[in-house]
Parts: sequence; structure tokens; C-alpha cells
Amino acid sequence: MRADQPGGDAASPLELITMMRRLNVELDRFVERFAVDHGLHRTDLNAVVVIMDAARDGRPLTPGALGAALNLSAPATTALLNRLEQAGHVQRTRSETDRRKVELALQAQAIALAKEFFTPLARHLSASLEEFGDAERQVIHRFLTCSIRASVAARGASAVD
Repeated sequence: MRADQPGGDAASPLELITMMRRLNVELDRFVERFAVDHGLHRTDLNAVVVIMDAARDGRPLTPGALGAALNLSAPATTALLNRLEQAGHVQRTRSETDRRKVELALQAQAIALAKEFFTPLARHLSASLEEFGDAERQVIHRFLTCSIRASVAARGASAVD
């Protein structure tokens, strides 16, 4: 029985890392298709995700915070936002609490476009996760949380090296 089949031997950390890398490549290929189909840069899509996550969390997001999240300079962030705004995906508005601040929001058409494209991926990933019980999904959640934390830590450590 293979290690990736239920009841098989436990996968080694190296095997799991290899599988995560393969998943990352496949997800990148999926996202790249969306980017090409809609004339967007990969950084544009990353920006949309950061803006969407901030909105989902109820956090206002400024251009400076977006630039920091994407590790972009102020001019690069402005160019990015200009592209997204011209494409009708993002809107810059004055903060209701501090009129000196600009906040970012996704336009309804950007949300609809992303939903149309990414819903099939979400449906397939959800179906694969349904194969796991609640306890297994808790382990997966813990694993992904730790993996994200480790990736962030490695990124910070490599900036110092």
C-alpha cells in the first residue's frame, strides 16, 4: 500500500513538504490561468486576496498596509492600485473615521468575477476535505496554521541572512 493511501505508512516530513510544494504549483497554475484570462499580474491577484481578507476580517486596509503585506514600495503599490482601479476591481475611498486616510475596497464586479472563477476550485477542494472526519480536519487545520507560521518565520529569517 502506498504512503498516500489510507492505512498506508505515515508520510515523512520530506514527503509532506514535497506534496505541499506540488499543491502550491498546481494552485499557482490555476491562479495563473485566471490572471492571463483577465489580463492581470500575479501581484494584482495577491493584492485582491489581501484586500478581500481584510474586508472579511472587518479591517480597513490602506494602500500602505497593502504595500507592506505584499512587500512593495510606495511607487509599486500606487502602480498596482492604478491598474486594479482602471480595471474596475478596486476602489479607493476616504476613511469615514479619519478623512486623511484612504481605504481600499473591492468592487462588486471583481468579487463576482473571482467567485465565478474560483467556485469550482472551492467545490473540488471542499469535496476532498469531506473525505476527512472532524478530528482529521482539526489536525489539517493545525498543520496548515503551523506551516503558514513557519513560512512567515522563514521569510523573516531569510531577509536577515
